[in-house]
Amino acid sequence: MTGELRSKIDKVWEAFWTGGLSNPITVIEQMTFLLFIRRLDEIHTQREQKATFLHKDIEQPIYTNEQYELRWTYFKNTDPDVMYKLFTKENGVFDFLKNMGNTDSAFSTYMKGATFMIPTPRLLAQVVDMLSGIPMDDRDTKGDVYEYLLSKIASAGQNGQFRTPRHIIRLMVQLLRPTLEDIVCDPSFGTAGFLVETGEYLRKHYPNEMIQPDKQKHFQEKLFMGMEFDPTMIRIGAMNLMLHGIEQPNLIAVDALSESNQSFTEKATIVFANPPFKGSLDKESVDLKLLGIIDSKKTELLFLGLIVKGLKLGGRAAVIIPDGVLFGNSNAHQIIRKELIDNQKLEAVISMPSGVFKPYAGVSTGILIFTKTNSGGTDNVWFYNMTADGLSLDDKRSPITDNDLPDIVERWNKRAEETNRVRTNKSFFVPVEEIQKNNYDLSINRYKEVVYEQKTYQKPTIIIQEIEEIDEERADLLDQLKTMLL
Repeated sequence: MTGELRSKIDKVWEAFWTGGLSNPITVIEQMTFLLFIRRLDEIHTQREQKATFLHKDIEQPIYTNEQYELRWTYFKNTDPDVMYKLFTKENGVFDFLKNMGNTDSAFSTYMKGATFMIPTPRLLAQVVDMLSGIPMDDRDTKGDVYEYLLSKIASAGQNGQFRTPRHIIRLMVQLLRPTLEDIVCDPSFGTAGFLVETGEYLRKHYPNEMIQPDKQKHFQEKLFMGMEFDPTMIRIGAMNLMLHGIEQPNLIAVDALSESNQSFTEKATIVFANPPFKGSLDKESVDLKLLGIIDSKKTELLFLGLIVKGLKLGGRAAVIIPDGVLFGNSNAHQIIRKELIDNQKLEAVISMPSGVFKPYAGVSTGILIFTKTNSGGTDNVWFYNMTADGLSLDDKRSPITDNDLPDIVERWNKRAEETNRVRTNKSFFVPVEEIQKNNYDLSINRYKEVVYEQKTYQKPTIIIQEIEEIDEERADLLDQLKTMLL
């Protein structure tokens, strides 16, 4: 993104804050509504132009002739008071948006319960005018604009839990290398970062296949699957997908761990996830089938069980987990590690430094990669000790030159060549038998070796003698200085 485009978006953000909306999630949601209204007008205009060219009636019109005043191209040129009334009146712009139903995109499905919270005509007119000045003519620009908006959540304190760093998402997608035949799921999709990055990866690596009608249909309607229980985040995530050219993802409004989530059993061929690490929850609300896999109150353990349950046989997963999952000695911790190692095929443990999720979290995390087999298959587990991700590990997260991410991808893709790596290297294999003997401990510190360099120091008597000689020299220089001043 250009500095000019960033500046324009920053000014929209500042307008909301000075206009009385300070919660970043609320700001994002209200901007999302406006962007969607603008997008509806763009789609309708495209259909109008197509109909005119073909001398036919408009196919699937979004607006009727009587609803012209609800369109972005109309109300953006009206006075602030007129525009505000168009938004807030019965059957006005916002009512139209809420009542669309499942007509054109996943976003419209989740408008129920949405609230228009822009407080004044002046702020509405100001923001509409600013958004009209932001070019969003192609998918890349639309996606970049929205991603930049979402990046502001990460600097908003506790709300940062909804954001996984984009470069870490990209790393995980590159490691699993999805194809156009896959069904990719994120059971706690938040802003839909994993699904969006999957779409970008597929467009980059399968450009010719993407234009085939059957592949495009699968891409739009079946390939993307996600679960989220927060209505606001569903709308934000759906908008993110839509602006990245994914119009009909299968997004399910449900608590993924609850009994009401009956749609996630052996459905996905790939799962990407950064589940919430919010501690414990009420076991009575958890799906009994899930408790059959892992009997625990801890969400990070339950989500691992959910992912095993949700994957098809042969399906693969890349999951971010807190370090405690790797070495926790509770019965539940050991059971889930044993499940992944003995009953499934655990393939990799990537240890990440604690600063990866700063500034809003300092927890140490790792990435688990495994395949669902239901019959074991773990032989040698690949460990990688990531120490740098291209950004400083403090709250500023400034760009630096040290970056292990390209090396991780390269070595993962050439794992056959890793067998002779010694455990003082950043990456190495550990036989499953050794892990089992260590009570299924997966912490990299258990297996890596550190080479200590032996240093030889001079005898204390020699050091004392050198200090005395320095003192004598200092005294002589001080005497010379006194003589010069007298």
